[in-house]
Parts: sequence; structure tokens; C-alpha cells
Amino acid sequence: MKIAGLLVMPAGFFLTIAALVLFPDPMQRSVFVVCGLAVESLGLVVTIKGHMLARGESRP
Repeated sequence: MKIAGLLVMPAGFFLTIAALVLFPDPMQRSVFVVCGLAVESLGLVVTIKGHMLARGESRP
């Protein structure tokens, strides 16, 4: 899960950059930027969840 989250975050970043470059209409651009930011935040959540310890588990 850690690796999946770390791969999803750059995908959201590049989706945001592509939206800024490709869409001339401000409404379409803003919708895709919000979607890209949502993908980045989901990647961050997955990465954080992957690094958290399970209840009762201890690190060596």
C-alpha cells in the first residue's frame, strides 16, 4: 500500500499540470485541477495509512 500511495500522488500532480496546459476553458480547467488535487490527497491518505501501525503492534 505504501508504494501505491507514492505512485498515486505524482499521478494527481501530472493530472493537474495537464489540465492547466490542455484546457483553455476556465471551468473545465478548474474541475480537472480539483480532481487532480483529490487524487493527490487520496494518495497521501493511502501512504499515511500504509505507514501506520496496527493496534497492538510494535516496531522492533
